[in-house]
Amino acid sequence: MLKLLKKLSRREILLIFLSILLIIFQVWLDLRAPEYMSEITKLVQTPGSKISDILIKGGFMLLCTLGSLTGAIIVGYLSAFISSSFSFRLRKRLFSKVEKFNMEEIKTFSTNSLITRTTNDIMQIQMFLSMGMQIIFKSPILALWAIVKIVDKSWKWTSLTAGSVLFVLIYIVIMVIFVLPKFKKVQNAIDKLNGVTRENLLGIRVIRAFNAEDYQENKFSNVNNNLTKIQTFVQKMMSTMQPVLNLTMYLLTLGIYFIGAYLIEEAGILDKLNVFSDMVVFSTYAMMVLMSFVMMALIFIIYPRASVSATRINEVINTESKIIDGDINRDLNKVKGKVEFNNVSFKYPDASEYMLKNISFIINPGETFAIIGSTGSGKSTLINLIPRFYDVTDGTVLINDIDVKNYKQDFLHTKMGYVPQKAGMFSGTIKENVAYGDSDNKDNRDKLKRAIEIAQAKDFVENMDDKYDSHIARG
Repeated sequence: MLKLLKKLSRREILLIFLSILLIIFQVWLDLRAPEYMSEITKLVQTPGSKISDILIKGGFMLLCTLGSLTGAIIVGYLSAFISSSFSFRLRKRLFSKVEKFNMEEIKTFSTNSLITRTTNDIMQIQMFLSMGMQIIFKSPILALWAIVKIVDKSWKWTSLTAGSVLFVLIYIVIMVIFVLPKFKKVQNAIDKLNGVTRENLLGIRVIRAFNAEDYQENKFSNVNNNLTKIQTFVQKMMSTMQPVLNLTMYLLTLGIYFIGAYLIEEAGILDKLNVFSDMVVFSTYAMMVLMSFVMMALIFIIYPRASVSATRINEVINTESKIIDGDINRDLNKVKGKVEFNNVSFKYPDASEYMLKNISFIINPGETFAIIGSTGSGKSTLINLIPRFYDVTDGTVLINDIDVKNYKQDFLHTKMGYVPQKAGMFSGTIKENVAYGDSDNKDNRDKLKRAIEIAQAKDFVENMDDKYDSHIARG
């Protein structure tokens, strides 16, 4: 998590410091309110007190409350801004990183997991920053400051409060021990659920053609039931927190008043009012101390899952691409359209045997070259070595007498046209899809028409309402 938070911008760090200052001011106002309450209590019990004095103290108490509320609103806005801004940049960085992955690295994480990491995992980080920033800074400050306020009061009250806090801490530790391991399983289960859902949507025609709906439903049910089982366990554990914490607070309040009644009974006539006033103030401060630890307990609920998500995100960001970019971004000779394989061998990273072994051939400019073989013989693998979707294990692939490893990848890809086995369609207009990646020719209507005509799609496109500007999407 700390590695990820180091990526906060200077502006975000400055806003965090501003939030801390506002939180300190907010805590000071919260702790001043009980003191005014104590003074009002004494004035009410003192004969001859003026109503104007009570109203003045009440006005100060109201100002403290309104000031604290204003501070809380500003801190809430700042934390929301920081968390959304950070998650925006993190999501963009993660997306850009994945775009640079080769096929090996994508398969290492799997498409489903990368989708989850870019969406759900970043959402967990955003939630942690939004809620955690307010709780992490406010809770310790409020707890320590309130403890300083009550430490010189009756040791009986202090001991009761300390015992309640200790009980809450033990309960939190038990929760963390049981719940923390489940959070990683939840994220992995979401990966699998995304995988089955994506597989079902992409293969819907095949599923219906083979009447495999029941099979897919059972497959989805197994993954869904596993995720539900884990989440149900987590939610059951979490559901015990609210009643346990409420019970602790109620018992603490009851204990403070019970001990207070005993102390008032033992106090002298002149001291009874002071003891009663101290009891009212102490009960307020004790609730603040306990609520501070309750808020910190929320961090122990949010942080484990956010920590798991941060680890998963860092795994992607810190993955070094095995395909290193070259430095050639211009033509160094007059050769155009020549492809050469020089003693090329290749095996997949997780394979023990070579898919291609000692392949050598030359395709001269203007020649037509066909690769024929049975399914799984390595035809597509061989083609994927030219644009460096994979790098050769041994040997060299040359384009225009230059090793493809020496080219910058974007320049290398401009030197070839590539038609994959499976057509890819992106949400947008026909014009954007046909000129995909070639922004210079996106508005060149003659080239677009020529390309569509060669693809024998002219009649289909011309009959659409908006023709080349018609919207299409992946089905």
